[in-house]
Amino acid sequence: MKEESRKDPILEPERYELDERQPYRLGWARREFLQLSGAGLFILLTTDPAPAAQESGRRRGSGQSLPEEISAWLHVAEDGRVTAFTGKVEVGQNARTSLTQVVAEELHCPLDSIQLVMGDTALTPYDRGTFGSLTTPTMVPQLRRMAAAARETLLDLAAREWGVAREAISVQAGQITHSASQRSAGLGELSRGRKLARRVSADPAMTPPEKWQMTGRSIPKVDGKSFVTGRHRYTSDLKLPGMLYGKMVRPSGFGGVPRSLDASAARQLAGVVVVRDGNFVGVAAPSEHEAARAVAAIRGDWEIPSQVSSQELYRHLKSHPTEARGWRGRSGHSTGSVEEAQANADLKLASTYHIAYIAHAPLEPRAAVAQWTGPKLTVWTGTQRPFGVRSELAETFHLAEEDVRVIVPDTGSGYGGKHTGEAAIEAARLAKAAGKPVKLVWTREEEFTWAYFRPAGVIEVESGVRQGILTSWEFHNYNSGASGIRTPYAVENQKIEFHPTESPLRQGSYRALAATANHFAREVHMDELASLLGEDPLEFRLRHLNDPRLAAVLRAAAQAFGWSKRGSRKGAGSGIACGFEKGGYIGTCAEVRIEPSERQVKITSVVAAFECGAILNPDHLKNQIEGAIVQGIGGALFEAIEFENGRILNPRFSRYRVPRFSDTPRIEVVLLDRKDLPSTGAGETPIVGLAPAVANAIFDAVGIRLRSLPLAPQGLPDSKRA
Repeated sequence: MKEESRKDPILEPERYELDERQPYRLGWARREFLQLSGAGLFILLTTDPAPAAQESGRRRGSGQSLPEEISAWLHVAEDGRVTAFTGKVEVGQNARTSLTQVVAEELHCPLDSIQLVMGDTALTPYDRGTFGSLTTPTMVPQLRRMAAAARETLLDLAAREWGVAREAISVQAGQITHSASQRSAGLGELSRGRKLARRVSADPAMTPPEKWQMTGRSIPKVDGKSFVTGRHRYTSDLKLPGMLYGKMVRPSGFGGVPRSLDASAARQLAGVVVVRDGNFVGVAAPSEHEAARAVAAIRGDWEIPSQVSSQELYRHLKSHPTEARGWRGRSGHSTGSVEEAQANADLKLASTYHIAYIAHAPLEPRAAVAQWTGPKLTVWTGTQRPFGVRSELAETFHLAEEDVRVIVPDTGSGYGGKHTGEAAIEAARLAKAAGKPVKLVWTREEEFTWAYFRPAGVIEVESGVRQGILTSWEFHNYNSGASGIRTPYAVENQKIEFHPTESPLRQGSYRALAATANHFAREVHMDELASLLGEDPLEFRLRHLNDPRLAAVLRAAAQAFGWSKRGSRKGAGSGIACGFEKGGYIGTCAEVRIEPSERQVKITSVVAAFECGAILNPDHLKNQIEGAIVQGIGGALFEAIEFENGRILNPRFSRYRVPRFSDTPRIEVVLLDRKDLPSTGAGETPIVGLAPAVANAIFDAVGIRLRSLPLAPQGLPDSKRA
C-alpha cells in the first residue's frame, strides 16, 4: 500500500485491502469476496498484530510492516444492501437479531436491508468463540463502530459529491438527504462504479442509548419464519452431490481399545467404505440405514480399563487433586484472618455441598458435513468455536489453517457443549478415506455418552458470625470450577479456593460454567445462616451487600414476588437467591409445593429480576431469562448423569429426565434497563439463581435442608438430612 493512501480517509481498495503487499491478513475467500462483490463501500475494523506475530523475526522499525488483524468488517453495496461479517455464531441465543439491530441503528437503515454473515472462517474475522456471554459486550461495540464509520463515510462522500456543508446532510431510513437542495441518494449510490474502503481506527460518534430508534425495541427474530416453517437447514439437513453417510464404531466403555475387530461382513455391503486407523473405526455408506447396518455388522472385542462409578464420585474428587494450570488451575483469594475470626465467632456453620455431572442435552446433536476439494477441506458443523474447530482440523490433517474452512449454520443450541470438533474430525476422516463428501450425525445416545459433561464438584463452606455480622468466610470448591466463586457479600475475613481434581468423566463448559455450583453453595449457606439467626433471608442478604446493582435486582425480585406478604401454607414454601456473573445481576424468588403422597417437589412460581446494562431487545432478553430458568429446573431437581465403570447408564431421554411442560412454573421476568451502562450478555447469569432459590423454598416448606444437586431426583427424603 502506498504511503500517501494512508492519508486519505476514503481509499481505493486496489491500493488497499486487495494489494497483496498491503499489511492486512486476508483469507483467500475473503479476498475473493472483495474482488467479486462489485462496487461499494468497505469498512475494516483492524487491530494491532498479535504478540505471536512479533516473534516471527520482524519487529517494528525494521522497515517491514507487520500484518494487522481484521477484527470485523462491513460492505455497503451499490443497491444499498449491507453485509456485516462476524465470527460469532447463532446457537439459539438470538444474537443474529441483536447484532443486526445495532448495525441498522448506526447506519440508520431498514433492518431488512442488512445481511449478517456469521461463523464462516473463510469470510468472517477471527473470533475466539461464542461463549461466556461475550457476544453483546464485545461484538456489539465493534459492529456499532463499523456501522457508524460507514454512516460518517457516506456523509463525507455526499458532502464532497454535492459540494455542500457536511453538517447539512442527514441519513434516515437508508436515504442520505440534503434538505436545502432536495437532493437524496441511497446508501450505496454514491459509491456506484467504485470500490471504496475506510479503515476504522478512531472511535466514530455513535448513537447514544437515549436516542436509539431500532435498538432497545422488541424487534422480531431475524429469519424467525424460516425456523417455525421448517425452511431453515441445520447441518443435519445439508446434502451435497455424491454424499455418503458416516457412522462411528464406538467402544463399549470409555478408554476402550479393540482387542480384535472383524469388519469383513461390513466391507461386503454395497457401497460401504470401512475406515480403520488405530482406534478410529468408522464407516461411510450411501444412506444412514446402510451405514447403521454396516456398523452393526462389525464385530469387536474391547478392552475397557477399570474406572470410577457414580457411587464413588465425591470421595474420588476430594482424594485426587491435580496440578492443573491455566483456567483449570488452582486459584485462590484471601483477606484478613479466617482462623482468628472463626475463633471469635459466636455462631459457626460448616456445610458440604455436592454437584452432579449433567449433560447439555441440546435439541440438535453434533453433526458435520465434510468435503475435500483437492488439498482444501470444507466442513459444515454446529459449533460455538468455528476457528477453534478449524485449528483442530488443520492439526489433525497437517494442513495450513487457510486450507480449512469451517461454516456454521444457525445451530440448535449448545449451552457450552459444542466447543470441540469431534464430529467435524470424524466426518473429515471418513470423507478423506471415501473420496466423497460425508455427513455424520451423532445419535442421541452418542451425544449423551461421548460429549463432555458439566463438571461435578464438592464444595465445603465454613463461616462465622459475630453479633449478627458475617465475619469469616472459607469456601473450597473441588473440581467444578472457579467461575462465580468470589462472594459478593461484605465479609472482612475470607479464604476462597478452587482445587482442580482428577475427573472420572470428560467435562467442560456448561451454561454459566461453575457459577451455578458456586452460587448454589453460597446462597444456600447464606440462607442457613439467616435461619440460625432467626432473620429474614432477604434482609440478611441486603445487610451484607455493598453492591447497589445486586441489591437493586434482589429488591426488585422480592417486590414483584410479594416477599413481604408471603404467607405460611402447609406444604408450600418460598426461597430467594441472588448473584452476579459476567456483567449481569440476577435476583430470583421461587415458590414450591410439596405433593404429600409422593413427596415430589413442584415449582409453582418463579420471579427473576435481571439487569445487564442497556437492553438491546426486551422480548428476546426475556426469552433468554425464561429459557435459563426452565433449563435450570432440570439441574436443580432431577438431572444427573449415572455411570459405572466407563459406561453411561442413562444415555437417552427415556432415562435422563429433562424439564417438561408440566414442570414449567409461572414465570415473571422483571427487567432493569440501565441505559447509562454498557450492555452485557444475558445467556448465562440468569440460570444461577434458580437452584438455590428452590432449595431454600423447600426448606421453608418442610424444614429439610438439601445440599446436593439435583435436590430431589426421586422426591424428598422421609426425614431431615444434614
